Amino acid sequence: MKLLLDTHVLIWFAAGDARLSPPARAAIAEPANTVLFSVASLWEIAIKRRVRKLAVDPNLLARAAQAEGMVLLPVQSAHVAALDRLPMHDAHRDPFDHMLLAQAMVEEAIVVTADVHMASYGVTLLAG
Repeated sequence: MKLLLDTHVLIWFAAGDARLSPPARAAIAEPANTVLFSVASLWEIAIKRRVRKLAVDPNLLARAAQAEGMVLLPVQSAHVAALDRLPMHDAHRDPFDHMLLAQAMVEEAIVVTADVHMASYGVTLLAG
């Protein structure tokens, strides 16, 4: 199974946060699964760190995730093209989530998230 972690799930997994559901934690830890995290998530974290909404260092998080065997997913032109075709929903306007959804579509990955708004895009989700 191929998983793409939403930004908060990446942070929760790395921190051992109890908010991450046991099924999500087990799927992420399963060696047979390919676990992706996006450069878009690192970008989001860096922006939130600059405005003091987060204290997470995106570079340390990326190194820790890769040490766990996770794969960094760059933003590619196919992802941007899928983003351009993604429908807009008034209840969900987060541009970073939109990129993750587009990446999941292209990569045929399951998005691990606690964000219920992502369900309206037709991407397979695993409750984070």
